[in-house]
Amino acid sequence: MFFLAATILYACKKDESDSTTMLKVRMTDAPAAWDAVNVELKEVRVNMADDSTGWISLQTTSGVYDLLQLQNGIDTLIAQGNVPTGNVKEIRLVLGSDNTIVVNGQTLPLTIPSGSASGLKIKVNKNLQASVDSLLIDFDAALSIHEQQDGSYKLLPVIKLK
Repeated sequence: MFFLAATILYACKKDESDSTTMLKVRMTDAPAAWDAVNVELKEVRVNMADDSTGWISLQTTSGVYDLLQLQNGIDTLIAQGNVPTGNVKEIRLVLGSDNTIVVNGQTLPLTIPSGSASGLKIKVNKNLQASVDSLLIDFDAALSIHEQQDGSYKLLPVIKLK
């Protein structure tokens, strides 16, 4: 009887450690003064706090997103996937090179340092507990876009997690 109880207890603990959470990552933006801020998203990855699984690639809806279309309570699902239930340490947004800003009707290149190389890393530190959980990435384009002396534009992201 003791052996049977111990086996059941072990099986229950094993199920808890093997549980997963469907993580949904959404994106929104705060208002800004430009006509458009277009960012090419290639991939979304997450890293769990225990680092045992390394970076996990989520099913990403890749494409060019106009951040300014995601204002005033509007957001969009950019990625989702099953991850181990536990603490999410970081999210990485891997960006492409098709990034632009539209200023007074003129489309200009938008440089994102290391966006396509290592990606934009966002510290998260969120404990996932439910079978479905979500993170909202809130870009602040007004604080993130910097016009350079030569008239070019760089995106140095100011991001909040909600």
